Amino acid sequence: MADRHLIEPDLEFIKNIRELGGDTLKKCFQCATCSVACPISPDNRPFPRKEMIAASWGLKDRLVGNADIWLCHNCGDCSTLCPRGAKPGDVLAAVRAQAVTEYAVPRSLGKMVNDPRQLPILLAIPAAIFIVLGLITGLLNFSPAGDEIVHSKFFSTWLVDMIMVPASIWTAVIFALGIKSFMNDIHQNALADGKTDKKTIEPIEFLKALGRMIPVILRHDKFNECSENRERSTTHMMVFFGFVGLFIVTSIFFVVLYIFQIHGPYSQLNPVKWLGNVAGISLVIGSLLMIKDRLAKPDQVSSYKDWSLLGLALGLGLTGLLTEMTRLGGLAGFSYLLYFIHLMLVFCLFVYLPYSKLAHLVYRTVALTYAEYSNRK
Repeated sequence: MADRHLIEPDLEFIKNIRELGGDTLKKCFQCATCSVACPISPDNRPFPRKEMIAASWGLKDRLVGNADIWLCHNCGDCSTLCPRGAKPGDVLAAVRAQAVTEYAVPRSLGKMVNDPRQLPILLAIPAAIFIVLGLITGLLNFSPAGDEIVHSKFFSTWLVDMIMVPASIWTAVIFALGIKSFMNDIHQNALADGKTDKKTIEPIEFLKALGRMIPVILRHDKFNECSENRERSTTHMMVFFGFVGLFIVTSIFFVVLYIFQIHGPYSQLNPVKWLGNVAGISLVIGSLLMIKDRLAKPDQVSSYKDWSLLGLALGLGLTGLLTEMTRLGGLAGFSYLLYFIHLMLVFCLFVYLPYSKLAHLVYRTVALTYAEYSNRK
């Protein structure tokens, strides 16, 4: 006699997936065209067919803790070829969005970050922190002295780091907690599905797998295997390396300021400054091209998560570049205002990162590394 299994659908999970852009999941009739069409789906237990039926049944635990949802890069091959218009790529994107919310704590903040009605409050939080803490410490001066425009005289670097360093630590802690739970879940699911025979994750071997995957991620190899939206790889790399470049610049200037005690403004001929300008331009152009691409494809689902990330990336790039341009142009009022807005967006990037779509940078890296570690080809 065949084994019997009791399935308890999570109707709230199905509702969330629909609201996050996966409203077509019930159209799937399990023809497996998506799994055959996907160029990066593994031969053993390929996706996204099994994920589509699990989503349709509301099997939240089988999806949120499933590494395979992160192996998908949403290139659109499966959605284009689906005979029923079920759009598996969009469904998996919605599942990933739900997974980010599940692993980040507190979940209430995650819900706020992904609710467009809460955007004014989320932007008001850093503004209030800056003003209150700045006035209490005296490190925020609305009337900086001198003819030269020096942003640190308006918003002290001590105040910047007093806020941004704890914000960075906050992000690291939230991600650490999320990754711990995520790795445990994907390993347990892999054991249950027969994707691995290793009882526990071996840290040294996992780190070796991470070392092998970093070049793959940096080259965007998986993006380039897709055919439907292969051009998306270029714009994605522009935004990705724009963030990487700006992170490197910020780290260098942090060391220069606090170790070598060299204060800005720095020369425009400084090579690090050039790197920052190039990274900022790359971020702006990449973001604009992504926005243009989404507007040109009305059939492609674009949720609030997508637009908020693109808006943040574009806003960071524009305010950073315009702050520098207005400083060089002698427009003190505009420059200080833009600098304040830029710092607000940097705060949003750090503090809200574990709850936004940008969190996929961390979770996808972990999932790809686990696939490499478990030899899931």
